[in-house]
Amino acid sequence: MNPMPSPAIPSRRTARVLCLLTLAALLAACAGKPKDPSETMAVQQLYEDARDEAANGNWERATQLFERLEARAAGTPLAQQALLDLAYAHHKAGQKEQALSTLARFIKLHPSSPALDYAYYLQGLANFNENLGLLGSLSRQDLSERDQQASRDAYQSFRQVLTQFPESRYAPDSQLRMNYIVNSLAQYEVHVARYYYRRGAYVAAANRAQQAVQEFQTAPATEEALYIMALSYERLGLPDLRTDAERVLSTNFPESRYLKDGFARAERPWWQLW
Repeated sequence: MNPMPSPAIPSRRTARVLCLLTLAALLAACAGKPKDPSETMAVQQLYEDARDEAANGNWERATQLFERLEARAAGTPLAQQALLDLAYAHHKAGQKEQALSTLARFIKLHPSSPALDYAYYLQGLANFNENLGLLGSLSRQDLSERDQQASRDAYQSFRQVLTQFPESRYAPDSQLRMNYIVNSLAQYEVHVARYYYRRGAYVAAANRAQQAVQEFQTAPATEEALYIMALSYERLGLPDLRTDAERVLSTNFPESRYLKDGFARAERPWWQLW
């Protein structure tokens, strides 16, 4: 039986030709891939191009250019500006986590920057949610399951602007947004208290309503919070606490519709506004 022939070993010349062909193929592949001109662009031109992309709403391309600019201009004021613009581009692109991490890095690296007020303001915007309170109920989402931590984080960022930079150009808008957040958070707490009351969890309803009253005393939602407290205490057989809640309600909201309708309203679904 004849043994199987071993594979032929290529000659040196054949091997050399194969290497040359392989090298030529690689060079052709590289030549066919266009080079990004921003890789060799001057930093100032790179910055202008990045700003142009942002101005045109091309946020993905803008973030790429700002990232490249930050690396190329490291240690310069232009790199700081690129970092802030990068955070803004992430924010506008709906990339919340990237925006927040970029801003956290800026605040850590540049605590004495003249643009620190803007960094805090943008941090607040990234967390700010305009669909809070009753507006959010249009989605039919159970409000007891909604996470309000982002709103609280936004409040703290706007508060940083007001406390550290009261003369900042961003201070007035920060104050407006803080007021909105306070009212929305109070409204959220009342929705949760109402949620518990509807399900017969009167202790939880009273506690949540009391929390809203204590934490957000000036918010309009405290009117309903006091009403829920009174109803809950009545259901729990605590007449003294019920009377106290009603007294505070009548003192602070003498024209309250809850007082006008009387506590028989508790038997009707007063929360169904739509």
